[in-house]
Amino acid sequence: MLTRDFLQLTGSAVFTHKLRSFLTMLGISVGIAAVVILTSIGEGLHKFILAEFTQFGTTLIAINPGKTSTMGMSMGVFGTERPLTIEDAEALKRLTYAKSVVGFIQGNAEVEGNQRTRRTTIYGTGYDFPKAFSMPVLSGQFLPQDNPLAPRALAVLGSKVKQELFGNKNPIGSRIRIGGDRYRIVGLMESKGQVLGLDLDDTVYIPLARGLEMFNRDGLVEIDVMYHEGVDEKKVVAAIKRLLEARHGREDFTITTQQQMLDVMGSILDIITFAVAAIGAISLLVGAIGIITIMTISVAERTSEIGLIRALGARHSQIMLLFLGEAVVLSTIGGIVGLAAGIGISQMLHLIIPALPVHTPWSYVLLAEITAIIIGLAAGVIPAQRAARLDPVEALRDE
Repeated sequence: MLTRDFLQLTGSAVFTHKLRSFLTMLGISVGIAAVVILTSIGEGLHKFILAEFTQFGTTLIAINPGKTSTMGMSMGVFGTERPLTIEDAEALKRLTYAKSVVGFIQGNAEVEGNQRTRRTTIYGTGYDFPKAFSMPVLSGQFLPQDNPLAPRALAVLGSKVKQELFGNKNPIGSRIRIGGDRYRIVGLMESKGQVLGLDLDDTVYIPLARGLEMFNRDGLVEIDVMYHEGVDEKKVVAAIKRLLEARHGREDFTITTQQQMLDVMGSILDIITFAVAAIGAISLLVGAIGIITIMTISVAERTSEIGLIRALGARHSQIMLLFLGEAVVLSTIGGIVGLAAGIGISQMLHLIIPALPVHTPWSYVLLAEITAIIIGLAAGVIPAQRAARLDPVEALRDE
């Protein structure tokens, strides 16, 4: 059989029965489109969350009170371990590798100013906060480098709190009450928006020691250490561990590196992406069943044609390739249409819902099309084998 005849027979089989071919390709198209849309959303979510985690830099090490138990929880939550203190944070600043060290205490309190009241998040932190987390001050200054144990009653407002309390007025130098205590405003932060669901604009920053006093806590929630670029992360972790063990007498704290956080989050997101792709793959399975059904019907309808071709000298392998070629053509065209539809719908969803992160990597596009072709081959094998095994004499008698 000449290549030209092979292509002509395959093409005529596909385009002669247009409705049947269309329905077969539709099954594959829907499956491919579903896979592309779901994986695009999953991959977009993956990139969005990793970007959120790394926007403060990749040289971050978090220290929390309590040694992580085998269940993955910090026992410091229950106050059974020695808390992290301001003195611990000050000691960590003396490490050679430390670029910035920031202690944290967090709570919620009412803020009164300009005859208005608003309940918001209060962060007790240190003067290195803007430098460590790349959060610039819009006007004024951040908390100054006071005595860490007896700082002045100063406050810095997030953009949303400033707008809610003072509107368009300049609040720097004004007095506000936080939890009943008076503070003087020394700065305003630039708008940062939300990070992983936390609104960083709806906040007020006060000195760490005053935060501990306000929320009646004897220890810090967390100490973050930012180390210099190019330094081996393991060396920094070892230095932090030695210093805190010397101060506490034992390892009653948990050190978590940025890479560990990214690895855990990446693993979770990879599972999510795989899960949504598997859901879309169910549609591909339906499409494969459709190809098997249509090709089986095609073999039954073209029995006499197969007998004639066999009588003219076509080999078993050529007959099998003829029907496999038809299945591959159907699945390939269906896959291309599905890819176009999937990418188009994904981008349209992003335009309609800008907050929805969407990203379609070309590797997924290529993999989806290869999958469609493989499905066509796999689904066409059984009908193709049946056609190739037909006896030419018996096939010619079939009308």
